[in-house]
Amino acid sequence: MKALMHYKNQHEKKKAEVKATKNAPIKGKQTVKQLIGQGQGVSTMDIGDTGVRDFKKIANKYGVDFAITKDKTVDPPKYTVFFKAKDADAITSVLKEYAAKQTKRKKSMEKDRPSILQKLKKFKEIVAKTPHKQKEKRKEQER
Repeated sequence: MKALMHYKNQHEKKKAEVKATKNAPIKGKQTVKQLIGQGQGVSTMDIGDTGVRDFKKIANKYGVDFAITKDKTVDPPKYTVFFKAKDADAITSVLKEYAAKQTKRKKSMEKDRPSILQKLKKFKEIVAKTPHKQKEKRKEQER
């Protein structure tokens, strides 16, 4: 009888833990449906197609709840970020850091550096122009 009572108590504890984890709000990246379901209001913002990974990293750093959707109808695809209106202060700091990172990346791309493919093409031409030495083949029989 004691064993059955112990089993019943353990089973009820486990049910309570599962219920508590289901009711806990999700943090960080989530779906739009989950974000809206929290009932705190949602704001949106468009971001470029290249910096999605950077945005995720920075948003997780600041503990912002967000959802990213991709609009495939536009070429190149356009990404929209949904976030809680409650997180407005944190989002402003995320946006400042994200914008700084994107401008830094653009500045480094604008430098007058030739692309690697152009360098490779140049070296291929140089190699093609150099004369190839013919190896001299001689067979000698030795006894």
